[in-house]
Amino acid sequence: MSTHMLGLGSKFPAFEKKAVVSLEKDKEFATITAEDHKKDGKWMVMFWWPKDFTFVCPTEIAEFNRRAGDFSDRDAVLIGASTDSEFVHAAWRRDHDDLRGLKFPMLADTSKSLAEELGILTEDEKVAYRVTYIADQDGIIRWVSANDLSVGRNVDEVLRVLDALQTDELCPCNWKAGEATL
Repeated sequence: MSTHMLGLGSKFPAFEKKAVVSLEKDKEFATITAEDHKKDGKWMVMFWWPKDFTFVCPTEIAEFNRRAGDFSDRDAVLIGASTDSEFVHAAWRRDHDDLRGLKFPMLADTSKSLAEELGILTEDEKVAYRVTYIADQDGIIRWVSANDLSVGRNVDEVLRVLDALQTDELCPCNWKAGEATL
C-alpha cells in the first residue's frame, strides 16, 4: 500500500470504474474513466469520503450537489468517490433524501485500487480520507486537500481554488474571483 499521498504536479492515475449516475431503472450505472474529462477539455474535481451511510459524508455530498452548477459553469467535471460498491451507493441514494437528485456520479472504487494509488487510505480500516483533488484538462493534479475523517470540507474553498487555478495568474491570500491578481 502506498504510504504517500499523490500530490501536486503528478498525473492523476488512470482509472475505469463503475459509478452511480441515476436512480432510473436500468440507467443507474455507467463506467467513467480518467480520460472522460480530458477528451472534453474540462477540469476534474474528485472528492472522496470514507463510507456511505455515515453522518458527515452526506452533508458534504449534498453541498457539492447544491453547487454542481458552479463547477459546471467553470468547465469542471465533478465526481464523488468512496471505496463502497456501486450497489451500496445506489442504495444510499435511494435511502437518503439529500442524495436522490445528485447531478454528479458516485464512483465506486470497490477494489480500492485508485484510492491506494492516490495514497489516501487509512491504515486501520483502509477507507478513504476526505480528500479533494483538482486536476486540469491534461490530468495533472493542481490542488489536493485532505481532512481528517471527522471534519467536513468547505465547498466554497474548492470553488475559490478552482477559480484561482483557472486564472493562470498569481492569486494573493484570500483572493476571490473578480479580484485583481498579482
